Amino acid sequence: MANPIQPPLIHLLLALLFVSSTIATSDVPFIVAHKKASLTRLKSGVERVSVSIDIYNRGSSTAYDASLNDASWPEDMFDIVSGETSKSWERLDAGGHISHSFELEAKTKGLFHGSPAIITFRVPTKSALQEALSTPILPLDILADKPPEKKLEWVKRLLAKYGSLISVISIVVLFIYLVASPSKSAAKGSKKKR
Repeated sequence: MANPIQPPLIHLLLALLFVSSTIATSDVPFIVAHKKASLTRLKSGVERVSVSIDIYNRGSSTAYDASLNDASWPEDMFDIVSGETSKSWERLDAGGHISHSFELEAKTKGLFHGSPAIITFRVPTKSALQEALSTPILPLDILADKPPEKKLEWVKRLLAKYGSLISVISIVVLFIYLVASPSKSAAKGSKKKR
């Protein structure tokens, strides 16, 4: 026989439901930020890091005096090529989305672990600045010694990416060919009837 749910557990679930519904109906901004970084090798010994940060306001009110600061890129390891690591906006409306990107050039070789970007904003009902963090990035292996690409490596990548699509198209074409072309046994049968 199954054990019934304990009364304290029911009370805890009801309390969590109440708290989450209260938070969901409150009139405040809810900032979500996603940070992405990608490496591009220009030539031997030169690699660039492209960083983009998407900031979303999923709350029910506007965030004012929003600013982004991504100070996780030390100057002794990176040079800024384009853009800035910090940016400010006057407002971010409810349901709104803003993006910021910049590009860096790596100076040193090694594994780099970046920290999340910090987003600060002001809520009209509170005097203190509110703070949100972006998602962290995966470790970047900067100026890594990559083995030379093997012959036909591009074919493997193409098959890995489009293999299922190629097989579906092949099956459809084969089916159409079989349905559209007359069979040899049907042709022989029609000759015998004459």
